Amino acid sequence: MANFRASCGDPVGRNPPNVSSSGSGGVCMMRNTWRYEQHPSFINFISSFLNANSFRLNFVPIPPDFIFNCGGLSVAFVFVTNWDCNNYLSTYSSKLKEQFANLYIVVMLPTREQNDSFVRSYFKLGMKLGRPTFVPVQDLEMGFEKIVKIAHACGV
Repeated sequence: MANFRASCGDPVGRNPPNVSSSGSGGVCMMRNTWRYEQHPSFINFISSFLNANSFRLNFVPIPPDFIFNCGGLSVAFVFVTNWDCNNYLSTYSSKLKEQFANLYIVVMLPTREQNDSFVRSYFKLGMKLGRPTFVPVQDLEMGFEKIVKIAHACGV
């Protein structure tokens, strides 16, 4: 991966730090409410992983959960860490897919039951394949690594 750099600021403090990195490849904006719902060690992992991949981390009050931006190109991500078939698909897909041409929804589905529930909900709601693109993952770290890989593949 990219060059490793020393971490800037404390990413788990309740007051967002001014995170900067010279020679940064881009900016990752994380939604404040999503951040507060996660365990601090996972936020530390995200901060370190972004830093190692030449991204600056900023915190914002608006959805979606993550927006990667570099040179005017933006890629947006919703990261569902607790699957609830009654809540996520209809809420995020309709509103955000109109706002972002590049929208991905990463869903953590660690069990077969959750995966089956996701598939049933996807087709029950009449989702169109690829609008938005859903990325099922088995754990938090794998999910965030996929997010960064997709952002890079999109040119961010």
